[in-house]
Amino acid sequence: MDFIKKNYEKIILSIVLLGLVGVAGFLPVLIASDQSQMQEKKEGLIHPRVEALPDLVMTNQDAVLLRLKNTTPLDFTTTNRLFNPVTWQKDKNGKLIKIVTGNEVGAGAALVTKITPLYFQISLNSVITNEAVPRYEFAMEDQAAEAPAQHRPHHYYMSVGETGGNFKLNAVKGPADSPEELDLVRGDTGETAIVSPGSPYRRVDGYTADLKYPPENFTANNLRVGAQLNFAGDQYNIIAIDENDVILLAQSNQKKYVLPYTP
Repeated sequence: MDFIKKNYEKIILSIVLLGLVGVAGFLPVLIASDQSQMQEKKEGLIHPRVEALPDLVMTNQDAVLLRLKNTTPLDFTTTNRLFNPVTWQKDKNGKLIKIVTGNEVGAGAALVTKITPLYFQISLNSVITNEAVPRYEFAMEDQAAEAPAQHRPHHYYMSVGETGGNFKLNAVKGPADSPEELDLVRGDTGETAIVSPGSPYRRVDGYTADLKYPPENFTANNLRVGAQLNFAGDQYNIIAIDENDVILLAQSNQKKYVLPYTP
């Protein structure tokens, strides 16, 4: 106790010095810990951890796109006349005609009621055997000829090697007085026509057409290419006829109209 009493100051100083030494030794560890924490905070601020975004929910947008794809088109020209009112036109009798498609009047409203083929035909009428050489009577009919006089049958008498109506009788097969077949050749084109008793040679050379225009109760029959028609306030020329169509040419504007034929 005497030692402590005599040296207590030294003992306290020693304890304080030991404490200071301990604190001095712990400071590097504390500083390193603080620096590590500060570095972590710095990295967290500069390079923050990014979480993956959740999947987008596009249910509403997909539903809108589906509605856009399945929209019902609005028809403002044929069934709905809010923005395109129809035209009403009077015919020559005063009757009102509703113009919807544009073909209710004019050439587009004309109808082809009949198309008839025009034939070039050669038939054997008789065999003349009371001469030295048998002669054969042929009837040639050109329904498509321009001159009406040529539409009726023309008769030609020929023996083998003779010509009539641009055709030459080239050969006769079978008995001369009762032939099975007669071969004719056209001189300018080389066309061959085979004629048998009861079986004439026939080819289509053109057509005639019957037309009507209902708005004016206009009808015209047996029309040929080149015929002129007057209806719907205009003049039309027939420029072509085939088995399926009639083509009109309007004189006012040179517009062509194809009229189909539906038997």
